Amino acid sequence: MKGREENSWKTIREEIFRRINDRVWQPGELIPGEADLAEEFGCARTTVHRALRGLADAGFLERRRKAGTRVAVHPARKATLTIPIARLEVERKGGVYEHRLLERRRKSFPAPLRDRLDLPDGVVPLFTRAIHFSDGRPYIYEERFTNVEAVPEIMDVDLTAVSANEWLVENAPYTHGRLTFFAENADAEKAERLATKEGTALFMAERSTWNGAMPITLVTMAYAPGHRMVTTI
Repeated sequence: MKGREENSWKTIREEIFRRINDRVWQPGELIPGEADLAEEFGCARTTVHRALRGLADAGFLERRRKAGTRVAVHPARKATLTIPIARLEVERKGGVYEHRLLERRRKSFPAPLRDRLDLPDGVVPLFTRAIHFSDGRPYIYEERFTNVEAVPEIMDVDLTAVSANEWLVENAPYTHGRLTFFAENADAEKAERLATKEGTALFMAERSTWNGAMPITLVTMAYAPGHRMVTTI
């Protein structure tokens, strides 16, 4: 690995996973330590640590303090969901994507939502509302709270040029999250934003993400009528 990719934890993670998958490192085998891998990949030890932690969380490695890291003998199989970028979703379906930012301001959490993200006391998140379009038709209406303590850089981002969804996926790494799906009848606000009738049944999703103990974002998404979600496990 050369150039900037040397410092990419994702690139290192993929290479380590390749070695596990191709049995370069056998099940149960002790792999090189973080310092040795950092020297090999030409990166900081913290970068290697992050890559190994992700593979351990996924069940492919077993890490024990003072005992090193071993390839899992029986890797856990976990269903995973990659956070989708709305623009890519639309374009992969052959549609023309547009994005419109409706609101951007610092706003305290409504009481029912505060416990879901567990923000530190005194932190006022960034609140945004936006619509994603496909071929000029509403596709997703979203309301999002972002913890500016976790990603202070977002305050300088032009969210009219790039959606908060896309910017966060590309710039705010996360270790875990929570995703809830539910149905809801459109209220006046959602009906207007999604160009449908009030009371129409909508497919809804609420997603929250964390980086370790640090909460990142909580977003509620209302999809236009007729939306179908397809994923693989």
